[in-house]
Amino acid sequence: MIAIGNFFFKYRNFLFIFLYLALFIPSPKIFTQSAFGDDYYLFPLIIGLFVTIFGQLIRGITIALAYIVRGGSDKKVYAENLVTEGIFNHCRNPLYVGNILMLVGVGILINSLIFLMIFIPLFLFIYQAIVLAEENFLRNKFGSQFDDYCSRVSRWLINFSGIGATISGMYFNGKRWLIKEYNTQTVWLLGIVVILLFRYPELTQGDTELRNKIFIVCCVILAAYYGTIRYFKKSGKWKG
Repeated sequence: MIAIGNFFFKYRNFLFIFLYLALFIPSPKIFTQSAFGDDYYLFPLIIGLFVTIFGQLIRGITIALAYIVRGGSDKKVYAENLVTEGIFNHCRNPLYVGNILMLVGVGILINSLIFLMIFIPLFLFIYQAIVLAEENFLRNKFGSQFDDYCSRVSRWLINFSGIGATISGMYFNGKRWLIKEYNTQTVWLLGIVVILLFRYPELTQGDTELRNKIFIVCCVILAAYYGTIRYFKKSGKWKG
């Protein structure tokens, strides 16, 4: 599993491209009109948005409190130090948990049974392998310090006990959240816009012209958001 994890760690960025494309594979629906009535579309709409937004919030709060430099060096697992504060004091892999929830949420939002039953389990297997590879590196580098951390903090489950005190007791670096996440947020938001407008004609009452206008406006807003955050990052006016 460690060898598999090291392999997928190297190509993990391509994994999300593959998974986003998989969202649009024709699939049986999770929620159907025959089972849930004429307003069946509200179930994936509400549940999907809640789950995927919750996932992004977990990522955002984690990054804003204590950023972990574990992005890899030469496409290999790497860590400068063992980060155990912030949300990492409640879960060893909160960023990955956020990613999982974001993908599960958009899978529900697009109402794809194939995505949830096939691609999410595949994604979980790959993530488990990556985490085992990371843990192997951390254990070799930090030894008993990492073992002690593992003994008190779960790999996947977030312990919400005391999390309010954790958040209120640390500096919330919102700028870091934005400059570290603007790429992910832009792609994620664009995906949600596409799903909402093109998979939910009920939202625009089937008015194609209105849908297209809203889509263009959303694209302009997202482009402006992306360009603005990128400018502040590259200019050095915002420090992460």
